[in-house]
Amino acid sequence: MKWLKVARAKPFEFVCDQIASDKSISHRCAMFSLLSDRPSHIRNYLRAEDTLNTLEIVKQLGAEVEDDGDKLTITPPQKLKEPDNVLDCGNSGTAMRLFCGFLSALPGHYVLTGDKYLRRRPMKRVTKPLTQIGAKIDGREDGNLAPLSIRGEKLRSFQYESSIASAQVKSAMILAALRADGISTYREPELSRDHTERMLRGMGANIESWDTITIEPMRTPLEPLDITVPADPSSGFFFAVAAAIVPGSRVVIKDVTLNPTRIEAYQVLKKMGAKVELEQKEDRYEPIGDITITYNGPLQAVEVSERISWLIDELPALSIAMAVAEGESVVKNAEELRVKESDRISSVIHGLKACGITCSETDDGYRIQGGVIQSAEIDSYGDHRIAMSFAIAGLLADMTIKDIDCIETSFPNFIELLGRLTEVATWR
Repeated sequence: MKWLKVARAKPFEFVCDQIASDKSISHRCAMFSLLSDRPSHIRNYLRAEDTLNTLEIVKQLGAEVEDDGDKLTITPPQKLKEPDNVLDCGNSGTAMRLFCGFLSALPGHYVLTGDKYLRRRPMKRVTKPLTQIGAKIDGREDGNLAPLSIRGEKLRSFQYESSIASAQVKSAMILAALRADGISTYREPELSRDHTERMLRGMGANIESWDTITIEPMRTPLEPLDITVPADPSSGFFFAVAAAIVPGSRVVIKDVTLNPTRIEAYQVLKKMGAKVELEQKEDRYEPIGDITITYNGPLQAVEVSERISWLIDELPALSIAMAVAEGESVVKNAEELRVKESDRISSVIHGLKACGITCSETDDGYRIQGGVIQSAEIDSYGDHRIAMSFAIAGLLADMTIKDIDCIETSFPNFIELLGRLTEVATWR
């Protein structure tokens, strides 16, 4: 097990131009390339453990992958093949849930597995609606836990109304709908992150998104991708929080997606009093530009209860800002946090209490009374976002985090970048 120690930081100015490429978009680039019959060209693909696992699955399904160090060229096979081994998604719930939708309509037998953490995560939110339209999926606890066995079948079109706003559930159902026997519709309580719809429309899929998403099945292969993966605003947000809580500091996060469904956490940080500026540079598959965050005095408490699906991944880091804000901050309607890489509601509260912060958890969120973060030893619970969030807390008080191997699966150079702001040390 690997440990990380983070020392208190002095004021800093930091141009962050080496943020990890966007993980969500990288996963989708590899997977969606299989929907074409011509080579896709992908620049700036995230070369982290999870996304490399997805790339390996694409190869197991018959694609040829050329990597010149800068650009990936993925050439799909004439016909996707049945793999001769299990498909390992590593630690990625995104990969497992999206592949459930993708593979459910393909002839053949497929087994999806992952690491010990992923095998504990609930999958029924995806497997249940897929089986209702004809998919044959089985696994532990009646298809709730991996390994998942999928026997590809022709799927029925559907009119599905989800009780939760989840980009992973939505994406799985959209991918299934592309090979269904008719036009399908999908509704969710509020718009979740919409990379799948944007990218598939850019490839020529007939998908309309208003209050209801309408998906027509593919009649012919889609156009290949020609895309530069932007930097990940979720990864950049750790350094946004750093600038917002360390007096005298400023961070510029370069070349990130400015998709509104991905930068809601920055808007919350702005509402709390940080200075946040956006500069858009281009807009093809995704709007891309720079975000500048400047310390602007003590933060103020905030209630977060809307557009939760737009900032669900950033809530652990946002909790660090809440921990030093003046007043009591409240997070509601975030029960989705319970089924992430860890139970992030419980993980956040345990960590903050260890840091001397008054806080409490609720069924769907937590309450945090702003105070002074104290030095502590934090258990990451094998969750990269918990580990990195409390590493940022270490900029205010020396912090030790155990079980940080998970960071390398999602943000390989996080510790290197953090080392530009303060002293860090790792050991086993």
